[in-house]
Amino acid sequence: MFVLTCFILFCAFIDKEQGRTKKSKSQCCGYPLSIFFIVVNEFCERFSYYGMRAVLVLYFRYFLRWDDDLATTIYHTFVALCYLTPILGAIVADSWLGKFKTIVYLSIVYTIGQAVMAVSAIHDITDSNQDGTPDNMTLHVALSMLGLFLIAVGTGGIKPCVAAFGGDQFQDHQEKQRSTFFSIFYLSINAGSLLSTLITPILRAQECGINSQQKCYPLAFGVPAALMAVALVVFIAGSSMYTKAAPKGNIMLEVCKCIGFAIKNRFNHRSKVYPKREHWMDWANEKYNKLLIAQVKMVLKVLFLYIPLPMFWALFDQQGSRWTLQATTMDGNFGAFIVQPDQMQTVNPILILVMVPIVDSVVYPLIKKCGLNFTPLKRMTVGMFMAGLAFVAAALVQVQIDVRNPSKFPSSSQAQVKFLNLENSSLSLTVDGNPFDLAAFQTNQLCTHKLRIYRKYTIYCKTFCFVSHINYNYRTVQLCFFFICYRATFTILGEMEQTCNYTMSLGFGSSFTLLIPSTFSFGPDCASTIQAIEDIKPNTIHMAWQIPQYFLMTSGEVVFSVTGLEFSYSQAPSNMKSVLQAGWLLTVAVGNIIVLIVAEAGQLPEQWAEYVLFASLLMCVCIIFSIMAYFYTYIDPAEIEARFSQPDYEDKEEKKKKNEVEMSEKPEQLKQTKI
Repeated sequence: MFVLTCFILFCAFIDKEQGRTKKSKSQCCGYPLSIFFIVVNEFCERFSYYGMRAVLVLYFRYFLRWDDDLATTIYHTFVALCYLTPILGAIVADSWLGKFKTIVYLSIVYTIGQAVMAVSAIHDITDSNQDGTPDNMTLHVALSMLGLFLIAVGTGGIKPCVAAFGGDQFQDHQEKQRSTFFSIFYLSINAGSLLSTLITPILRAQECGINSQQKCYPLAFGVPAALMAVALVVFIAGSSMYTKAAPKGNIMLEVCKCIGFAIKNRFNHRSKVYPKREHWMDWANEKYNKLLIAQVKMVLKVLFLYIPLPMFWALFDQQGSRWTLQATTMDGNFGAFIVQPDQMQTVNPILILVMVPIVDSVVYPLIKKCGLNFTPLKRMTVGMFMAGLAFVAAALVQVQIDVRNPSKFPSSSQAQVKFLNLENSSLSLTVDGNPFDLAAFQTNQLCTHKLRIYRKYTIYCKTFCFVSHINYNYRTVQLCFFFICYRATFTILGEMEQTCNYTMSLGFGSSFTLLIPSTFSFGPDCASTIQAIEDIKPNTIHMAWQIPQYFLMTSGEVVFSVTGLEFSYSQAPSNMKSVLQAGWLLTVAVGNIIVLIVAEAGQLPEQWAEYVLFASLLMCVCIIFSIMAYFYTYIDPAEIEARFSQPDYEDKEEKKKKNEVEMSEKPEQLKQTKI
């Protein structure tokens, strides 16, 4: 609604300045009224997608209880699928259903997927013993995977359709209005992304539940689901105002058929008897016209440059996975406000909104005044280099985190055990043959493969938990805090409705054990007898140290992504820009697949080493891309298409080939004449 309001005010300003009046019911200040519904639809859809994605990796990690590698793997599998399905959506829209029906049908699938995700996060549906932990985690995992699949099909399927459908609403003479629409459309995407990434982590941090209070992932997923339902309703509401172009056949299929025929024909004529042709695509001459073949050549030339690009996206999309997990081990207390780990992702859209106009209006003109030829491919090379530097910065931050947070969690082959001495005297223990003394009312925790204990002990296994109401008869309570809250008050309940409130500052990433001594009694000073033992120190590295890596990554995105889209558009034939758009989205999907391979196959013991590995791979790819860019020759597709579109071009080509054949035969004819 924010974007819609801004657009209406913008239109009103134009009307006032130019004295325009609405010429028809479907027009508003020179713009089709239908685009208002499309812009609002896009804002709500992007809010839904990025809001769900912002908390997704933490949902995997702390609700489904997956480890970092599995959470990262599933996250990037989902993102990859979201960027593979646009090809399917484009084919369905252009070949069968048309853009409008494709958007409606897939939006329904999208909404159902978001609703399924919200249901999957309700822990009470399988918590029969009401202990706060789901009893049937398999059901939650199955619902989550079903929901993510439906979301991927929905968001990916409508991705190539919505912007193009908005462009269809304008007539040929409205090029200026169409350009403004795409600017507003891009603004709606960033506005939806920014607001959702701010809001959904706040919703996730709330406590909700029927039988027990847990982090409110159902609300964090439910609000995006509601926004997607609003997007669908708004889009359908404008149905009567839309210009709905009938499907005209998919150019991507035509391109694939042309390439397939050329390869097949070349294979069938692989003998040296057949003369070579200038380009392997020329083997399609027998079936396809030369204009189409020339256009395919231009597309393939750009797609060849796309080969190294997935490595950039492999690093870029880890902002929502590895970098978010890194933020969970950092301190998010900014004094005036507390930043949740998944809210750090908002740094990217904020910096984009600031940096794009600065780069376009200040940086590029300044470089041009310095006499430097900063071509699009050079810009993309610089963008890849800066993304590599961003991961170097992330590695440096991770090294500091590892140094200052020495607490080690057990591996899959270890057990973590905690010893609490509730006696009023020292207690001697032996673990793995190593004796040690445990002071009175103190605790110690160890990671070990084998356990040998030779005296009386009390063991409390380490679990992720949050307790707000304590029955004092238990006497000991372990409290584990991982970015859950910064300060909390705990109420100890006794008989006759007696209560004792104990307030403590927790800190991000900390773990405490509260010891309630046998001498405890309710009264004004009851809290003073409770002992809080710090098992794990709070995170000491501040989240602000992530800002440099976000700045470098966003700088790389501005000069890489924006320039890449501009370059692709300028080098693409007029009727094949959607083909290159699909190719561009495919590089994003492949980039996320690369993350899956590295996360699963790499198995590096330290996270900083993985960051360095990704940075090194991108630097190598950056060098390869710079070499490819050096040998690339920029073309003017319009000029080439105009030349091939000439009515007598085919005749000229035939005459030229005939003359070449005749010239090659003349020496043989002269030789025979002399004989």
